[in-house]
Amino acid sequence: MKKLMMMVAFFAATYGAFAQTADLRRKIEVTGIAEKEVTPDIINVSVSLREYMDGKKKISISELEKQLEKAVAAAGVAKEDFTVNNVSSWNMATEKKKNPDFLVSKQYSIKFRELNKYNQILSKIDPKGIQSTNIDSYDYSKINELKKELKIQALLSAKEKATYLVTALGDKLGGVINISETDNSSFPQARMYANMSMRGAAEAGDVAESDIDFKKIKLSFQINAVFEIK
Repeated sequence: MKKLMMMVAFFAATYGAFAQTADLRRKIEVTGIAEKEVTPDIINVSVSLREYMDGKKKISISELEKQLEKAVAAAGVAKEDFTVNNVSSWNMATEKKKNPDFLVSKQYSIKFRELNKYNQILSKIDPKGIQSTNIDSYDYSKINELKKELKIQALLSAKEKATYLVTALGDKLGGVINISETDNSSFPQARMYANMSMRGAAEAGDVAESDIDFKKIKLSFQINAVFEIK
């Protein structure tokens, strides 16, 4: 009998705890979406320069680097937006001793905030010394502000949807219980441009044209919201 009473008390306590923690409110869960496409106004580009032989004369990396530095300065690119990424060999002196014909290459990173300066800079560099260019990433200068706007729009869209659905049933929408977001934004893929076009242009005596295609950044946010039904 004593054991039976203890079991009854245990189940009563368990049920009471469950009743206190269970959310018995009527709820509605809806989704709101807000999207916008913008043209990137910041492009991070890497430029790889490499020494080459012009007949018996070697065009050195220092000479090519001076051309690039001068072009970058003339284009008004800020110093912090122009950096050296890497050198082809960790020990150039050793490599040159082993192989006098060793050709050094260096890679530089340039952040373009005015996209027309890409062509302007490349036109000032010996095309034969440009090994490759690579678009590392795209960005938009006001992206954080735009993200906030779109998230708010998505949330308000979810609330509007919940309101007319609940109203159609003769009820009223209560306060929000839970909000979660999903970022479905997509950025243009980075692309590499080999030096073949550079060399072809050099042989033809023309300046290499930019092959940058300005694909848009698509910002897309989905807000899942749970509201109480009064």
